[in-house]
Amino acid sequence: MIGKDFIRVLYIDLTSQKADIQERKDLYKYLGGAGVAAKLLEENMKKDVDPLHESQPLIISIGPLSTIFPVVTKAVATFVSPHTGEYGESHAGGRLAMAIRNAGYDAIVITGKAQKPTYLVVTDKNIEFKDARAMWGLDIEETGRVIREREPGPGKRSIIRIGKAGENLVTYSCVNVDTYRHFGRLGIGAVFGSKNLKAIMIMGEEDLPIASLKEYFKTYQEIYKKVTQTDAMAKYHELGTPMNIKVLNSINSLPTKNLLQSNFEYADDISGETFAEKNLVRKVSCVGCPIGCIHIGQFRREFDKGYEYESIAVSYDHELIYALGSLLGIKTTDEVLQIIDEVELAGLDAISTGVVLAWATEALKKGLISREDTLADLEFGNTMEYVKAIDNIAERVNEFYYTIGKGLKEAVKKYGGEEFALLYGGNEMAGYHTGYAFALGQTVGARHSHLDNAGYSYDQSAKELKDEEIIDYVINEEKERAVLTSLCICLFARKVYDRATILKALNVIGINWTNDDLTRLANDVFFTKLKIKKELGYSLENYKFPKRIFETPTMWGKMDEERLNRLLKMYIERVEKEYEDWSRGK
Repeated sequence: MIGKDFIRVLYIDLTSQKADIQERKDLYKYLGGAGVAAKLLEENMKKDVDPLHESQPLIISIGPLSTIFPVVTKAVATFVSPHTGEYGESHAGGRLAMAIRNAGYDAIVITGKAQKPTYLVVTDKNIEFKDARAMWGLDIEETGRVIREREPGPGKRSIIRIGKAGENLVTYSCVNVDTYRHFGRLGIGAVFGSKNLKAIMIMGEEDLPIASLKEYFKTYQEIYKKVTQTDAMAKYHELGTPMNIKVLNSINSLPTKNLLQSNFEYADDISGETFAEKNLVRKVSCVGCPIGCIHIGQFRREFDKGYEYESIAVSYDHELIYALGSLLGIKTTDEVLQIIDEVELAGLDAISTGVVLAWATEALKKGLISREDTLADLEFGNTMEYVKAIDNIAERVNEFYYTIGKGLKEAVKKYGGEEFALLYGGNEMAGYHTGYAFALGQTVGARHSHLDNAGYSYDQSAKELKDEEIIDYVINEEKERAVLTSLCICLFARKVYDRATILKALNVIGINWTNDDLTRLANDVFFTKLKIKKELGYSLENYKFPKRIFETPTMWGKMDEERLNRLLKMYIERVEKEYEDWSRGK
């Protein structure tokens, strides 16, 4: 897109093993990232077809600022989610955006199904379809090692791949990106698996034609100083998001033991501070980011008798420590890392896995399921039994694991326990129990993520939030984030990239937009996603929140069910009216 007035889209058909490139001027107004990816999904998706049917598309897009400005590190994937049955979107860092940029593409659309397990090699020269039968059944680490040996190009290539969970179509399987990053939520790994697509390796040597290098370097330095010499992003380098553990615990907002508690008696033992003191060995950055927010922890595992040990390095952050730590009652950093490692190797989304296991633990105790179902003695704090269960999820070893491999929404239909199933909008709960804005925000967000609108942050801003203020915040914040994600700016840098900075960066590369253009983009992306959701049958009418969230106190005390239902109704009415106005104006 740099120096051009079109979006360069690579279309790959796995069935015919053919590829085509189109230069799409009509997509230019969506910039890239979430905007372009959502529009391409709308064009290519099949409305009344199973999300895992081979005809369903998989889209990956980058933005016009990708890799040329600090912390513009993300690639955005869209798909029809096998987990929720509607709009699927996921973001990943690593080297992927750089690799797609260097290969000369702004977006990639993949359709069809390979006749046999396949991996793709995408470069600026050609597209290759390669035999992956020898890799089918390998875990994430083994798959990465094999592809690195087969496809040289260290430092420039990006390797994205699935594990056994994706092959077996677990609806919350992920795609691993360059070892320490992921397209995590909503089941993109199963979409890969449904297409017999094990992995993609991307690299290239394309130049970036920036016309005004003097202005570019000046603007780059201004942004770089904001990133590195102010407090805007300091916390992400120091302890990273794990600093949230102690903070949330101190205000009764850390979901613990399937949200039976919002305060964990062992929080200090699995806090960011304790991880840093006991396990942290290095910090890693995505390409184009000077921060180093990826915290790598190490634990020791015995693999044979006679004091035979191996050291395992695993990335950790707040959401993983929550979902595979406090939510499961795990008391030590080494044990949390061991569970994270199992999830990573299997290729599962950590949040959904932890929430499903927490529900299963309580369901087993209440007699809704049996030991014959679980094949493990699931009990809060029992690390090795959870490790066993994670492998069983990935392998889908029996009817119970086949069912929970479809997510918690399907599990409660078969086994019950809906009242303590931590679901928001059909997706498993993120690591906050702060109040109304979070509960509403994850429920109504386009991808049912806490990052859609950061309601958890707004909850912490004041004790007395009026209903109208919560609605305004949730809607406006999601629209503003649609701008950031269309540019593929990491949301950690949201305080750095205000609108003035965004417009200046765009201007330097020849995109002369105004503030009104960004507002138009925000609305177009927000409502395009809603349009997709509606066409796929999404509705929040008659939606029921899980009872558990009203039983356990938040930082401001217990939530009132009537008020949260009222907020949901207000949100629906407001957004429906805005959607009608937007539709008429199109």
